Amino acid sequence: MKIKSLLLATALLMSTSALAQKNTFKGVVLDDLGEPVIGATVQVKGVKGAGAITDLDGNFVIDADANQTLVITYIGYKDAEIHPSANMKITLKQDDKALDEVVVVGYGVQKKSVVTAAIAKVSTEDLAGKSPVRVDNALKGLAAGVNVTSSSGQPGEGSKVRVRGTGTINNSDPLYIVDGMPIEGGLDYLNPSDIESIEVLKDAASGAIYGARAANGVILVTTKKGKMGKAQINYNFSYGWQSAWKKRDVTSATDYAILQNERAVNGGQAPVFADPYALTDSNGKAISGFGTDWQDLVFNDNAPVQNHEVSISGASEKINYYLSMGYYKQEGIVGGNYGQSNYERLSLRSNNIYNVMDASKERNFLNKLDVNVNMAYTRVKSTGISTNSEFGSVLGSALYMAPTLAPTVTDGNVAKSYYDKLEDPNVYDSEGKVIGTRDFYEIPRDANGNYYTIPGMAGTYQEMNNPLAMMSIPAAKNWSHKFVPKFSIDLQLWDNLKYHFTYSADLSFWGTDSYVASKYYLSGNNKQTHTSATKSSSKGINWQVENTLTYDKTIGKHSFAVVLGQSAMKNKSDYLGGSRWNLVNVNKPSIDYATGNYGVTSKSVWIRHRSSLV
Repeated sequence: MKIKSLLLATALLMSTSALAQKNTFKGVVLDDLGEPVIGATVQVKGVKGAGAITDLDGNFVIDADANQTLVITYIGYKDAEIHPSANMKITLKQDDKALDEVVVVGYGVQKKSVVTAAIAKVSTEDLAGKSPVRVDNALKGLAAGVNVTSSSGQPGEGSKVRVRGTGTINNSDPLYIVDGMPIEGGLDYLNPSDIESIEVLKDAASGAIYGARAANGVILVTTKKGKMGKAQINYNFSYGWQSAWKKRDVTSATDYAILQNERAVNGGQAPVFADPYALTDSNGKAISGFGTDWQDLVFNDNAPVQNHEVSISGASEKINYYLSMGYYKQEGIVGGNYGQSNYERLSLRSNNIYNVMDASKERNFLNKLDVNVNMAYTRVKSTGISTNSEFGSVLGSALYMAPTLAPTVTDGNVAKSYYDKLEDPNVYDSEGKVIGTRDFYEIPRDANGNYYTIPGMAGTYQEMNNPLAMMSIPAAKNWSHKFVPKFSIDLQLWDNLKYHFTYSADLSFWGTDSYVASKYYLSGNNKQTHTSATKSSSKGINWQVENTLTYDKTIGKHSFAVVLGQSAMKNKSDYLGGSRWNLVNVNKPSIDYATGNYGVTSKSVWIRHRSSLV
């Protein structure tokens, strides 16, 4: 009886396995004209990772169960669903809605159905839910052929944007144009919530109207306008916390001691540590467990980040308005709690369109006049540590510091034997009498008044320093103000002939304030012999004037457009910087409040003109 039951169970298992077994299906994907669709995605519905891509002939091979459903997708075509069968022939139909979508191209707009150049569009719906800090971060994974990589983990740090790869060994950044105005310095000033759409012009045909400036691609940004109807008030708020998701594996104190002994013995020297299993730290205290985990000390876990956005928008027959304000603040996960790595941005925007005249129902000439007035302002404050460097940076030092070193000096005898001497300005003879003075230093201390450990005390670390001591030094403060005004007029001259005038500007002011409040000593390679204050400021003023005539005509299924335009631009930039030694009051660090001179005050001016006819 037991044998029969076992045979029956085995038969049932074999039957179930046979039913669940997947088969291999082949097929071809064609468009409505019978041409093969290259690169279409064939996916098993509801199953991640189970799919295929059609080849140059539209063919594909996929493993699936006969009862499952295949979903076929391709940009510009409607999705198709089908149950797998032998020698499938699938025809995709064009998505007319997608083809009717309007994209910005240079000095106008066109339907996707008539655009032959390589243009990628990212709409406000695509950006919804991403909550990017910067506009360039918003492009990640949303535009084909656009590679966006983070420069570093610094709060507010810009991304490296490359359109179809690196185009030159020098500056490969694309040309950024916001509401028709070329913007210098990237898109840091833009609040991502103010964006209506982003178009990326990727080839020579689409960017030809911008000339050589479009060699690395063009990114066109269109900001939002109001929608017809009553006023809409929107407020978005988010608050979160950030922590390092992974830490580097480093050796414990015991493993470190063993390796150091092996290195010394193999080099013909005496072992560094007498007993790797009975270690004492730089304060003479017994080390238990891992030792000093410098990464734990450096990382700022649960660093806060907050974002506030409010907008008021609406439109009527006479006015279209969009007003917004954004505030973003982020604390860095390395040095943020020391004031070393932080980012704060305040942005204001006002987009207004006024209909001065509309007599289109009465006549077909000089019948409509619109005036557009835009204003954007952004203020950014930030501090930052050295990034992408293993030599002398906070994080690089944290990875290289020995786990046998204590972060601070708590042993009074150790402090007196070496640290106190560094802070003593007197020179003594053999009897202990003062015979002169010398340069002295101030060793950074923690909140409890303990010296931070100098790593050179336990060996040569060269440019590596105690990362906690490094973060106790006042950070340089970066600041910037940016104004982007725009004034334009649209006048309907005759029938489909329209005149457009635009005056826009990009006014940027930025700089850095830093000071050295003490004659600190971090190591033999990192020390200061004077207090000082340093200040630098830059100014960039760009303006652009454009006049265009556009004629659009549609006859039946055919349409054509003619554009005649003139554009003129001027760029001017200034730089001024200087510094002084010997602060009178370290609590009021200022170049004007110092007694000595240091370095050379520098100033530079750069001017460029450009004009073109399109």
